[in-house]
Amino acid sequence: MSYRKCFGYFARIRDLTLYWLLCANGRMKNDFAINLGLLCSYRPSIAEACRRLGMNRQQFNKYLAGQTRPSRANMRKICDFFGVTEAEILLEHPKFEQMILLRRVPEHSAALEKPLEKLEGIYRESQKLDRYVGFYYRYFFSFGNKGLVTRSLASIHEVSGRYYWKNIEVLRDPNTGKSMGLNKYEGALFYLADRIYIVEYETLEKKSITQATLYPSHQHRLTSLVGIQTGGPTRRGRKPGASKVLLDYLGPRINVRKALQDTGFFHPTSDRISQDIIPLITNRMAEDSFVFDIDEL
Repeated sequence: MSYRKCFGYFARIRDLTLYWLLCANGRMKNDFAINLGLLCSYRPSIAEACRRLGMNRQQFNKYLAGQTRPSRANMRKICDFFGVTEAEILLEHPKFEQMILLRRVPEHSAALEKPLEKLEGIYRESQKLDRYVGFYYRYFFSFGNKGLVTRSLASIHEVSGRYYWKNIEVLRDPNTGKSMGLNKYEGALFYLADRIYIVEYETLEKKSITQATLYPSHQHRLTSLVGIQTGGPTRRGRKPGASKVLLDYLGPRINVRKALQDTGFFHPTSDRISQDIIPLITNRMAEDSFVFDIDEL
């Protein structure tokens, strides 16, 4: 378990323990405070709820302790965030708890059954991708940094016959080599009708989805995959776009830390990028074309 996951797990245990102790000791004497604590117990942590609400943690703790009531504006914000009305959150705790338990049943069953059913149908049709499992450098012209090439580190792995994708973009300045930030993506892969599809989402802010369609490799030795991806910049303008993309196969096992040191933004003429790659990711449409496409290698 990673440090972040471990920390989040113990933070949740701490918050739940605090909630039940306060109830047992009679320190939370009004129903609003107890009901708010119940709602928070369904979140990863109280700190996460405060961040999402944009509220001061110290002030929020006073609400939980029953020392003070939120202003009307904050009450409205809290109710909207947790999906309850003001009248509901002020109910007697036993009634409120029963209401929340009944309300949460569809969320984990009916609300998820339909999208999971659709996804399962796609998985049934998807072919095996065993030969593609491993690590790749991903090359494409940046959506948000005009004229620069992005090289990120991606991986494909298999779990119980399903194939998953991870991608890390280090936003490294091409001139100084200094890191300016980080984007992390996760997603799923499907192999349908002789095409490989990747659907990924940005995991830190969860505000971006990218889809890529790649040609499979029919060579004996896997070297690279090419295709087209759709998406847009995560920070600048968020204008939708499409670009050619190339995955350069590194192998089933690599030194991840060393590989990440070679990621970032690069000028197309940089000697740190093979010049054979640049023509394969350069985005140009033929004069007689009406859609943006790419030929197989």
